[in-house]
Amino acid sequence: MPVIVCPNCGTKNRVDAARMAKDAAVCGKCRTPLVAHNAGGQPLIVSDATFERDVLGFPNTALVDCWAPWCGPCRLIAPVIDQLAADTSGQYRIAKLNVDENPAIAAKFNIQSIPTLLIFKNGKLVDRLIGVQPKPAIEARLRAA
Repeated sequence: MPVIVCPNCGTKNRVDAARMAKDAAVCGKCRTPLVAHNAGGQPLIVSDATFERDVLGFPNTALVDCWAPWCGPCRLIAPVIDQLAADTSGQYRIAKLNVDENPAIAAKFNIQSIPTLLIFKNGKLVDRLIGVQPKPAIEARLRAA
C-alpha cells in the first residue's frame, strides 16, 4: 500500500492504490485531498510546509511552477506543466506552488513575476524561467540541468 504525504500538514497516509484511482483520498488528519506524485499525470502540489522535503530533498531534478489562480499566463502554461508531469515518468519531479498561499517560499526564491519555473538539481536552484514558455524550451532546460 503506497504512502502519500499530505501536502498541507505533512502527515503520512497509507492509501489503497485502487481507491486512489477510483475516488479522491483525503488526509486522515486534516482532510486535505491527497495526490500521489504525478498521479494521473498531475504535478505534485507543494507548500511552504512541504517544499523542503518534496523539492529540496528530492535527489534528482525538480521543476516547480510558481503560479497563482488569478494569473492568465499561469493558466496558459498549466496544460504544458500537466503534460510534462504525464510525460516524464518519474524522471523529474514536476510540482506546483501557489505563491498566494505560500508566501515564504515565494519570498525565499524572490518570485516577483508569475509564472516562474524553478529548476532544482539535488536540492539546489540551477535555473529559472520567467513567463510562458513553450514545452520544448522547458524540456531543454530540464535536460540541461
